[in-house]
Amino acid sequence: MGGLPRVNEVSDFVGRIRDVTGPGAHPLHEPVLGEVEIDFLSKCIRSGFVSSVGEFVTTFEEQLASFLECNAVVAMSSGTAALHIALLTMGVRPGDEVLIPSATFVATANAVAYCGAVPHFIDIEWETLGVDAHALDTHLNAVAVRKGDEVVNRNSGRRISLCVPMHTFGHAVNMSALHDVVREWGIPIVEDAAEALGSSFQNRKCGTFGLVGVFSFNGNKTITTGGGGALATNDRSIAERARHLSTTAKLKHRWDFIHDEIGFNYRMPNVNAALGCAQLTRLKESLQSKRRLFDRYDEIFKGSNLGAMFSEPPDSQSNYWLQTFILHREKSNYRDEILDRCNSDGLALRPLWAPLHTLRPFKNLPRAEMPVTMDLSLRAINLPSSAGIA
Repeated sequence: MGGLPRVNEVSDFVGRIRDVTGPGAHPLHEPVLGEVEIDFLSKCIRSGFVSSVGEFVTTFEEQLASFLECNAVVAMSSGTAALHIALLTMGVRPGDEVLIPSATFVATANAVAYCGAVPHFIDIEWETLGVDAHALDTHLNAVAVRKGDEVVNRNSGRRISLCVPMHTFGHAVNMSALHDVVREWGIPIVEDAAEALGSSFQNRKCGTFGLVGVFSFNGNKTITTGGGGALATNDRSIAERARHLSTTAKLKHRWDFIHDEIGFNYRMPNVNAALGCAQLTRLKESLQSKRRLFDRYDEIFKGSNLGAMFSEPPDSQSNYWLQTFILHREKSNYRDEILDRCNSDGLALRPLWAPLHTLRPFKNLPRAEMPVTMDLSLRAINLPSSAGIA
């Protein structure tokens, strides 16, 4: 019973997407590449410097720092590597707890684990899809206690050393509200801005609110270096420390190999940076295209019985990295049918990542209540979001 109306609603949903994307296969997100990228990559290859020494790395760092209006950028091999180094430079120690949303890509939790620390999962809010500052304060009042200059989880006895908000799908966290809470508790912030290049909150670029921010330039991001990431900061001493750790902790010397601590081979290769420099020339155009794409989806889904598009939060400007449709709560049981139908039809729709606290490696770790995270996981659908569609 009721099968035909349901089939019709799903078919209508697919048809509306096709009105935007046109026919054929459409991945979730693919880069826009052309002659500029070919030219920059050719120059890099002709220079003979394709590894981690070369002018494109320096140029990419300088141009990105200029765009972000921050003092320093350190380019690395991935966003995960950048976050790992960011946590180390902020003094995260083995056995610490680090506050992160459960609604994030697994790399956020993995980077915490690389430090020997423990992810402590917190909930998000519907308004931004990012960390809910009020819920965080309530949770900390329930589980945390101050001991001298440190905040300690009274249940585990571990130090809570850091908070890592993530700008979900490129939408800015309410950094003003979050800063009020963590400042009161004395917990510093590292921003996971992996998805948020070009997004801003109150006219300030995402990734520049914490002492450190990190970005990803994977092939599916707003700009790509193939594989790559970056650490951004206004503190030059943090940048120097990050550069040292990510370059195998090698001391400068004309010919000798002297390493003064355990380091990491995380620096971005020159060939990747060349691609990044070319992509930066497209950044403004890409951001405009993705906003046009949101507008087209938003218009086409007006009046849908299934749900509506998620638009940028107040006081912010989103890069609309992934275009996100939110099912009405009573329609959440349509999610898997929609995903199956669309993917079979060549439309690479995706749900929210599985909430991290539900995954086997993280099931028994400390966490807050997760009402919004669990609700979003049942209702969010990411639509084809490539800038080239618009």
